[in-house]
Amino acid sequence: MTQKPLSRLGSVILYCFFCCIMNVCTFAQKQTLTIKGSDTMVILVQRWTEMYPDHTKVQFQVTGGGSGTGISALINGTTDVCSSSRPIKPNEIQQLRDKYQYNGMEVRVARDGIAVYVSERNPVGKLTVEQTRKIFKGEITNWKDVGGSDASIVLYSRENNSGTYEFFKEHVLAKQDFAPQTQHMVGTGALVNAIAKDPHGIGFGGIAYATGVKAIALAFDEKSEYVLPKEEAILTGKYPVSRLLYFYLKERPQGDIKKFIDWVISKEGQKVVTEVGYLPTKKF
Repeated sequence: MTQKPLSRLGSVILYCFFCCIMNVCTFAQKQTLTIKGSDTMVILVQRWTEMYPDHTKVQFQVTGGGSGTGISALINGTTDVCSSSRPIKPNEIQQLRDKYQYNGMEVRVARDGIAVYVSERNPVGKLTVEQTRKIFKGEITNWKDVGGSDASIVLYSRENNSGTYEFFKEHVLAKQDFAPQTQHMVGTGALVNAIAKDPHGIGFGGIAYATGVKAIALAFDEKSEYVLPKEEAILTGKYPVSRLLYFYLKERPQGDIKKFIDWVISKEGQKVVTEVGYLPTKKF
């Protein structure tokens, strides 16, 4: 008995079936790399994962929640990589050592300046670090006391699980508490959006988020130069509030994770840092 050749429609259906099988097999072979932590770094990490040239064997899952949340997830083993806008603490290193017999691995992936934001309608354009401290502690409560209009200052901050919150508290507030009336926002994007709509608001966050708001020029004291959070000022130390951004791992990276991190700190990966609005760890 002679078999009839497949109809054109049958051939198309068979071809689509085999394509689906191949796609499922390829998807199943991919490793999922999870990166969790700093809200400040989410837009940067997402761009890295989008621009990473080798997606054949790895797919990415990127979430925020704060640096502290990311480090906790790393300790608990629920993320491969923690993104953090603050250095890991000694007690967190100890927890990693107790669980994994390893102190964890730190990778410096970018540099950032913490900008102090106000509304574009706010006439105040400069502050000293001491004035900024007094504002967020609630000791200066009216804009007229720092050269602005006669209006109450509205304070916005990140939540206490944020690396930006901890860094700002340590380096600007000298480890003292924020004023009780401070409104704590879930992410930097939410904070910036609130200030953009509030002519009397003030807050702080990573320099890459300065959209629709005005960054204040800061000075170490009244005798120092007032400088904006620009690249040269941050890299030379003229800007008072700058920091490194990190990846943390619970063990030395291998395979696809190592390839990704090597690319992040390479010239091409650091080019992405500049495109997003942060600064590379070094000049290439």
